[in-house]
Formats: sequence, structure tokens, C-alpha cells
Amino acid sequence: MRALLSLAIGSFGIGMTEFVVMGLLPNIARELVPGAWAASPDDAIAQAGWLISLYALGVVVGAPTIAGSVARFPRNRVMIVLAAALAFFTLLTVIAPTFELVAASRFLAGLPHGAYFGIGALVAADALGPGNRAKGVAFVLTGLTIANVVGVPLGTLLGQQVGWRAAFAVVTAIFLLATICIALFVPKHPGSPGRRLRDELRVFRIGQVWLALGIGAIGFGGFFAMYSYIAPMITEIAGQPEWAVSLVLVLVGIGMTIGNIVGGALADKDLRFWLFTGLVALGAASVGLALTAGWIVSLVLFAFLVAFCGSALSPAIQTRLMDVAEDNQSIAAALNHSALNIGNSLGAFLGGLAIAAGLGLVAPAWVGAVLAAGGLVVAIVAYRVEDRTGRHPDHRMPAAEAAQTAITGSIPTQG
Repeated sequence: MRALLSLAIGSFGIGMTEFVVMGLLPNIARELVPGAWAASPDDAIAQAGWLISLYALGVVVGAPTIAGSVARFPRNRVMIVLAAALAFFTLLTVIAPTFELVAASRFLAGLPHGAYFGIGALVAADALGPGNRAKGVAFVLTGLTIANVVGVPLGTLLGQQVGWRAAFAVVTAIFLLATICIALFVPKHPGSPGRRLRDELRVFRIGQVWLALGIGAIGFGGFFAMYSYIAPMITEIAGQPEWAVSLVLVLVGIGMTIGNIVGGALADKDLRFWLFTGLVALGAASVGLALTAGWIVSLVLFAFLVAFCGSALSPAIQTRLMDVAEDNQSIAAALNHSALNIGNSLGAFLGGLAIAAGLGLVAPAWVGAVLAAGGLVVAIVAYRVEDRTGRHPDHRMPAAEAAQTAITGSIPTQG
């Protein structure tokens, strides 16, 4: 249990470091790009949105490459290094004096993210022994879930009151604690000496894998287009005080948590139907947010629904990717993490671009609707190609299981 708790501490820190920046964009923009802020706060916020995109790009690059490259090393030692790297790169965010250096630190901090979840899930899967392995993975995942419900809102509130760097200082301390706990309590765990990155990369030869990644990268970007700029929507469009951002983020975190659970059950019933329905619902919720963001009650309602629909799609997208990846399951799990973070980067970038173009702070919600529609188009194409060729995947991964792996980027092994 101490080993699982140690891993969960790290996943809690990852949840905070990835998402707390979204609630602090105005504060970050005000300090790091004061000239742009004085000329146009909207443009400064759009520029600060690059920090979200760069972190996500770090995840995209690091998830498959690090996970594949270190597979042969003892996993407990790899986890120590990854947790220490997360602490060091987050510390760079705290002390970096300029926007450019903070941006570089955010990219670097994203690199260990996916590998930590993927390898950590493998360690957790074996920690409790046969018959209880999935429970171990779920326990580690609770760290990220709690971070979205508790850590991110509290970190946002701290950053607003004390300074945004204080929030990342707390995250750095959490990663340091995780590093120490992993070193002390996670037992020896051998790697897979025979595995090499070049063997895993064969998954890219499969066309349906690219389409599945496209569904996640484009469709899930609809959620992040909203989430990245939720803070200025609350304060500038709905006219609420800064402290209200933390309360809304709690509800968004609850929506994400419930959505992940419900999405697994729905996708198990009919994956294709739920994938299509979920993308339509995500687009509709984004439109509702765009049309009614001026009223705080409706803003909260539709932000909750966007979060719910986005997270409910995660297990469906994971399931589809695992279904079409044939015998390349490990790298496919990591690639799912990359795809969703491309969505993170794309949503933040396009949302910021829309704001910078003078379309207003509600524009990211419209961008989210467009991205959800784009993901739907890719999904339709994928299934039509599959139906036309008659090449249906033999491997079917239960979506309830995928709900656990959608964020961790690894497959829970059943005993």
C-alpha cells in the first residue's frame, strides 16, 4: 500500500502541474508579458496559453519515446528518475525569470509525464498481486483525479492570492516527496531487457492507428479549448471575482471524474455509437457555453457538461486505439496519452489564436465545438474505411478497463 501511495503522490503532482496553469493564465500573463498585458490583456492571455501547448507537446514527445527507451531498465529506478525530473523541471518554472525560460521549462516538465503514468501503472499492476492488479492501477489514478477536484482549485486560489509561482512551488514539493517515497517504498521491479523502441514503432504502419489518434487529437481538443481559457471567461465574461475560478474548477474536476467512469460503461455497450454520440454532445455543450457564458449559472452548467463529455470520451478513444493496434499494445497505450495531449496543445493554441484575432474570450468555446465536429468526421471516416475493407479488429479491449488506462497510458494486467 505504501508503494501505491507513493506513486499516487506523483500522479497528484502531475495533475496539478498540468492543469493549475489554466486557472492562473491571467496572473501569469500579467507578470511575464507586462507589455502585452498593458496593450491588450486578451492578447497577453493568448500568449500565455502557449505554456499549456508547450507542456502538452512535451507529453506528446516524451510519452512514447521515454517509455519505449527505458523499458529494459528496472522500473523502480526509472520511477525515481522520472519523479526527480518532474521536480527539477517544475522548479525551473518557479525560478525562471522570463516568459521564454518559463515556456522552455514547461516543455521539459511535460517530457516525463506520460512515461511516469505508463511505467507507474505497470508497477502498480503487480504491487497487489494476482486478482487485485487493476485495483492497484486505479489507486494510482486516484492521485490525478483528486488533483482535478482538490489540488487544482486550491493551487489556483493560492496562486491568485500569493503569486502564481507559489502554486508551482507547492507542486515541486509534492514531486520531491514522491521521489523520496518511491525510493523508500517501491520495491525492486525488473524491466523487460529484450524490448527496444524500434520494435514498438511498428505500430505506425497501421492506418487505423493514425485515424484513432486523430479522433483523440482533434476531438478531445474541444475540451481543452474551453478548459484552457476558463479563468478569463469566468472573470471577464461572467463578471465574477477571481476566487470564483477555484469553485468552478472544483465542479469541472467533478465533471471529469464522473465522465471518465460513465464513459467506460457507455462505451462497453456500443463503442461506435458512444464515440459518435459523445463527440456530438461535446460540440453541443461547447456551443451552449459560447452562447450563455455571460451568465455564471449557465457557464458553470455548460463547463461541467464539456468536462463530463470530454472525459467520457477518453475511455472510448483509448478502447478504439487498443482495438486497432494489433499486438503493439504497450506503445499504443502511450500514444493515446500523446494524442490527448496533442488535443490539449491544439485546443489551447487555436483558442489563443481566436482570442488574439479579436474574436473575444468566448471564442475558445466556439473553437471547441469546431474541434469536436472535426473529431466526429475523423471517426466517421475511420469506421467507413473499416466497414469497406471488412478488416475489423480482433482484439477488443473492455472500455471499463480503458477508463483506467485512458489517462495512465498503460494497460492494467488482470491476474
